Amino acid sequence: MDFSVLVGARVVDLSVTLSESLPGSWPGHAPFSHHNWNWFAEVDGPTGRTRSAAPYQTNAITIDEHCGTHFDAPTHFIPPPGSGLPHAGALGEESGEKVPLDDLMGSAVVVDVSFLSEGGEPGVSPFIEPEHIKDFERENGELRAGEVVLLRTGWDRHYVEGEAGLRYMHRSLVTGTFQGWPAPSPELAVYLDEKGVKTLGIDAPSIGSAHDGVPVHQEGLGRGMRYIELLTNLDRLPVRGAFFVFLPIKVAGSSGGPGRAVAFVPGA
Repeated sequence: MDFSVLVGARVVDLSVTLSESLPGSWPGHAPFSHHNWNWFAEVDGPTGRTRSAAPYQTNAITIDEHCGTHFDAPTHFIPPPGSGLPHAGALGEESGEKVPLDDLMGSAVVVDVSFLSEGGEPGVSPFIEPEHIKDFERENGELRAGEVVLLRTGWDRHYVEGEAGLRYMHRSLVTGTFQGWPAPSPELAVYLDEKGVKTLGIDAPSIGSAHDGVPVHQEGLGRGMRYIELLTNLDRLPVRGAFFVFLPIKVAGSSGGPGRAVAFVPGA
């Protein structure tokens, strides 16, 4: 790609904000926490007197690898060779820090499947199928090898504080009282891989469905695909023309990790 086209481009932040009051933590996993460790001066707060060793501020965070906007490395679902487990293979040794950054960026194609986000069955995700992508291709041209496909479900509208934010994950996964987010079927992962698409992103809690999230992870990650989840603001991107970048934190032996996702929109 000619990176000169990015000069003067509009930068669109595609990352959700992390907060203890926002639904970015997967239910049942370690919840995100963010607490002050040192402040400029000692003051009384709701949990006692704030420590102050010197006049600066720093905070401590606890975060699951799959909290907030993050990516899945193959080791998230693919066991290592020699483990004797189903789906084990060489990709089970490709932890997060070993995934090439080139795989996490590229020309973006935004596929609008937001029509699937209404009227679904409680606790069940409607699948995004190959036929949905083929419909898109008939109108917008075929997907090309190396493009980053971003599935715009509109589910990020539920990423809010308070009671309404329980719709984002909790009521689909825990109580089963709200419809699941649209999610790609395993067949879609196969279709995209055969088209040469290596990286797939979504503005929903997971590439996996609310009711059966394992198969599409095993299918795609087992083929060396890269999944990026909990994106937002995909409605601010053109169907084609933006350049997508995701930069994860670099942790040895990780199964993926959180990071910052952005898109550059030339000529904006």
